[in-house]
Amino acid sequence: MQSSEITLEVAYGTPQKQALIEFVVVQGETVEKAILCSGILVQFPEIELSTSKVGIWNRTCKLSDIPSDGDRIEIYRPLIADPKEVRRRRAEKAKEEGRANKVTGGRAKVSSSSDS
Repeated sequence: MQSSEITLEVAYGTPQKQALIEFVVVQGETVEKAILCSGILVQFPEIELSTSKVGIWNRTCKLSDIPSDGDRIEIYRPLIADPKEVRRRRAEKAKEEGRANKVTGGRAKVSSSSDS
């Protein structure tokens, strides 16, 4: 029985440094094993696979999934801020500054100077 090999890429980046590593593994290896074989953990020792989210072509997957030939495995960094919280703060600031309606949250109506 002859085992076939597949070509994969592993991608990871920080604001200071990015890496895209192409390598060959035996078909049937898991995402986790492929990441370990790529050597990316040597370049980025801060990666903690047990807590990091991973994906294949921008779709999250499990470390136990099996990649296909030509797949790009991506290792994601955790978010610095919760997007929902940031949006809520921005809306509150707009209300305080009068740029948003305090009741509906929509754009505030501009009052004309002739209203008295």
